[in-house]
Amino acid sequence: MSPAPRRRWGARRLLAIGLLLLLVLGSGGALCLRATIEEIRATLPPVPDLATMPVSSVVVDRDGALLRPFTIAGRWRLPAAPDAVDRQFLRMLLAYEDRDFASHHGINWWSMLRAAGQFVGAGGRIVSGGSTLSMQVARLLEGEPTRNGWGKLRQMVHADALERALSKDQILALYLTLAPYGGNLEGIRAASLAYFGKEPVRLTPAEAALLVALPQSPEARRPDRDPQAALASRNLVLERMVSRGILTADDAAAGMSEPIPTARHPFPLLAPHLAQAALVAAPDQREIRLTLKRPLQAALERLGAVRAAQLGPGVSVAILVADQSSGAIVASVGSAGLFAEDSAGFVDMTKAVRSPGSTLKPLIYGLAFELGLAHPESLIEDRPTAFGSYVPVNFDGYSRGTVSIRQALTESLNIPAVVVLDAVGTARLVSRLRRAGATPLLPKGAAPGLAMGLGGVGLTLRDLVGVYAALGRGGTPVHLHETLTQADEPPLAAPVLDATAAWYVADILGDVPPPLNGSPGRIAYKTGTSYGYRDGWAIGFDGQTVIGVWVGRPDGAPVPGLSGVSSAAPILFESFDRLGAPAVPLRQPPPGVLRTANSELPQPLRRFRHPDETRVAQQSGPEIAFPLDGVDLDLGLAGGSDSPLTVKIRNGAPPFTFFANGAPIGSSAFARQNSWHPDGPGFVELAVVDAQGRADSATVFVQ
Repeated sequence: MSPAPRRRWGARRLLAIGLLLLLVLGSGGALCLRATIEEIRATLPPVPDLATMPVSSVVVDRDGALLRPFTIAGRWRLPAAPDAVDRQFLRMLLAYEDRDFASHHGINWWSMLRAAGQFVGAGGRIVSGGSTLSMQVARLLEGEPTRNGWGKLRQMVHADALERALSKDQILALYLTLAPYGGNLEGIRAASLAYFGKEPVRLTPAEAALLVALPQSPEARRPDRDPQAALASRNLVLERMVSRGILTADDAAAGMSEPIPTARHPFPLLAPHLAQAALVAAPDQREIRLTLKRPLQAALERLGAVRAAQLGPGVSVAILVADQSSGAIVASVGSAGLFAEDSAGFVDMTKAVRSPGSTLKPLIYGLAFELGLAHPESLIEDRPTAFGSYVPVNFDGYSRGTVSIRQALTESLNIPAVVVLDAVGTARLVSRLRRAGATPLLPKGAAPGLAMGLGGVGLTLRDLVGVYAALGRGGTPVHLHETLTQADEPPLAAPVLDATAAWYVADILGDVPPPLNGSPGRIAYKTGTSYGYRDGWAIGFDGQTVIGVWVGRPDGAPVPGLSGVSSAAPILFESFDRLGAPAVPLRQPPPGVLRTANSELPQPLRRFRHPDETRVAQQSGPEIAFPLDGVDLDLGLAGGSDSPLTVKIRNGAPPFTFFANGAPIGSSAFARQNSWHPDGPGFVELAVVDAQGRADSATVFVQ
């Protein structure tokens, strides 16, 4: 429909309105026709600007699919343009409400004269309105009843003003946006979502007929209040569409057989945390487009809710998915459910600061690779080690002895990671985290310490996804963003790791055994569990996508049995399954990668050594870590068992010599433990001496 040209009041219009006034107000009122019209025109509200008229703000995904609408003054008023509405509905609407809409200038004079005659004949009672869609829009804009002559006249004058200022499509868009549909529903889009659970772009004849009928008497015909009244009005529209050639008799009969909706559907509420944050950031924006993918978002929200329920009361789940190449966030699940009271569903756990557990170990080893201190096949000691008063232990409490760094990372051993962190420096680790866009949080006034390598630092799931995105991109960071405007922000320039070190890390993480529901080699990933079983993490990537999963209680309470391996990793692999596409292979090795066995490495890389190993050895003499002084050990000697007594030491400089009751029981070049078989029950005095003559002893009772 083309824009209507501006028009002047003509003699025919004045005559027609005068006739109406004569019928409604009497001959005396008709004498004041021009003054009355001018008085009405002076008090009309401004012609609405479709671009700025108050409507509900909507948050949509990258393709324009609705994620979450917001009410305006408690009402659902979603803007709707004619080209976004089912074409058959528009034909039915015009055929039922205003057959001459395309040709009249806001007032259908024959209908108005007929209505005026009926008004007079009925003794001043309005029998039919004769209102055009333009007049109905005028009534909706003013919000005043028009069941009297004066109100009808004002509506006519207002309709003429709209026709002179707006195109037919614009007037139709106003009707589609403002028409009442019962309760707090305004406009066809809100009505279609509420009654049918879908956008109005595709409607059945029965659905279209109901939406044509409701605005005439929205409260009396509400299907959720009076289904029979809604049914009767819908069927009346269907019958009239047959008589006017819009529908066939068969189509109308099929439509009449469709059930009437008896309850409202909830409005979409996808990505509620991200949508709310986006609206707060741009409160005046009518449509906010996010980088999310609606189908993936919906699938992961269902996944998070189901898995959280299985993990126990109070447990929540957060999932964040990003595209590595662009940094666009394609799904963001902030909790297991916005209204889950027991798990504080209103808290967006993708942005909550938590302990990252072991998830920083890949970056720690990557720094060692970059600095030339190690290679994935370099050997390192996993043995009890103290750093002043800080004594890290492995998650299971056991030491493996000499292992490769590949094994140390795939098995997530704690002690080697802290040793390497001490070598590369905590300040460097913090610096690289910031290069990835993360904001590590330390206790106020505290300097970065070695404990941060095992989770002694505050990070968010979003921070960790940014770090792992950089690893998947060959060490180059990317700015994570969820709105299209953020895509233009300056890129993060400084690399998190060089390409070779990043590839080494990704190659090792690709060897981490998957959970029972995962396939090996599909993604590179790492898990983590914070102290006290408060947080379970799993972060992984393929060649295109990075996904982070957090599991735990938002209030920070421990969850017995919670771990990244058992709780978060299965959700991570299921999240990759929801992508709906095969995994993209990891990056190919860049130039400079050395793929060889330990025996073929250059001599300095065959065994990891702390850059200041002499200082470390001098700082701490050997200590017997097990058994502790004064304990009783039950070796089953009374029953004839031949179980050995194992002695473990930390610190000191190898080689070590072990003693029992003053007699040597063995020595080792690198191993920090030795086993000895006691002759029988009784007290045993154990001792160890390192290469520099420093010693430690402990007395235990064996039985």
